[in-house]
Amino acid sequence: MNRLRLHVAILARAVHPLHGVGGLERSVDDLVRHLLEAGLEITLITKPPDSGGDVTDWLGQDNLHTQFVPYRTFPFAGRRGTTVLDRITAYPIFGWRAGRAAYRLVEQGGIHLVHGHGVSALGYANARRHDRISTVPFVFNPHGLEEFGATDPTRARLKRFAYRPLQAAVRHCARAADRVLATDRVLIPPVLRYLPVTEEQLCVVPNAVDVKRLDAAYDKAADDEALAVHGVDSGVPILLSVGRLERNKGFHVLARGLARLRAAQPEVCWRWMIIGSGPYGTELRRIVRSLSLDERVTFLGRIPDRDLYAWYRVSTLFVHPTLYEGSSLVTLEAMTHSLPVVATRAGGLPDKVKPGVTGWLVEPNDVNGLARAVGEALRQGPRLPAMGRAGRALVEREFAWTTVTQRLLGVYDELFVGR
Repeated sequence: MNRLRLHVAILARAVHPLHGVGGLERSVDDLVRHLLEAGLEITLITKPPDSGGDVTDWLGQDNLHTQFVPYRTFPFAGRRGTTVLDRITAYPIFGWRAGRAAYRLVEQGGIHLVHGHGVSALGYANARRHDRISTVPFVFNPHGLEEFGATDPTRARLKRFAYRPLQAAVRHCARAADRVLATDRVLIPPVLRYLPVTEEQLCVVPNAVDVKRLDAAYDKAADDEALAVHGVDSGVPILLSVGRLERNKGFHVLARGLARLRAAQPEVCWRWMIIGSGPYGTELRRIVRSLSLDERVTFLGRIPDRDLYAWYRVSTLFVHPTLYEGSSLVTLEAMTHSLPVVATRAGGLPDKVKPGVTGWLVEPNDVNGLARAVGEALRQGPRLPAMGRAGRALVEREFAWTTVTQRLLGVYDELFVGR
């Protein structure tokens, strides 16, 4: 199959800027953009755009077609995709409908490959297994396998039991796929353990960041403004954390670690800047006050990308204390901005944070470990920029979309050999 004639149907629950700015949304956005740049034709099957925001330019890209499938959340299920109830009811139903829409396009001709994210491809997987439409390859990306507890070893047994319908849907998709993608090397064992796939079917194609886009966003005025508006003195080390304010992000653990660091080294100055919003924000602010950290901690909330990138550039150290994780695009963004990283040994983070090279790794929920790692990082002084540069080099080598797109296209090419 000539790549320039390749027409791929991509199925996903959400994509930026049509729906929010989460990790999945950004990843699918970048994937679509880079496949279009490589000359492919894309039909994106997803839910209708959220209200608000101008997405005309995004939808008007050459060779991009869209098909919107309703995503109906049940009463009391909460926000789409964010609760157990939603993920075991509305999400698989959406996946059945979206997959059937892809199947109809395949039947009509013109679609050469189907690429499904999560159970968004459930209906196609079912049709492919039972109707034997095996001439059109199917690539399945299950992402972090959170529903199996693969990236969350602390997940309660009751919650794992509740996720069984979603687990069955994911297995159904994997069973029908020609190739299954692991988004990090550390996910290879869990994928083989939880899904009915062989090593020959499994490929590592990591989530990535658009290095060129991040570099092009440089804005010196935004850097100066970030420091001035929040009264951060020049030369004071800035600890930066970015993420939705939920308990699983571990910010409360880091707060306790920083309180211990301050008690052990009261003479060392630092500021902790937290970017993000979410349901745990009120409790996190209460914890910060109870630890008497108010003067050292600033909650920035959700901010525009211009300001986010400025904080990456002016910060000293990126700290990601998550209790469990998938690939962590925010960590890759920080490393792209040459920030050394203190993170937990969770999800795909060990593939990115190399102890002594690009940063420090501690166990999840380890208050003392975080205190020691941040303290050691602040004592490094002149060595920190070199670690940041090593992180940037690692991103360019393994986690930039220019590299990852070629790896994915290689997977696509393999599926057409001999067809």
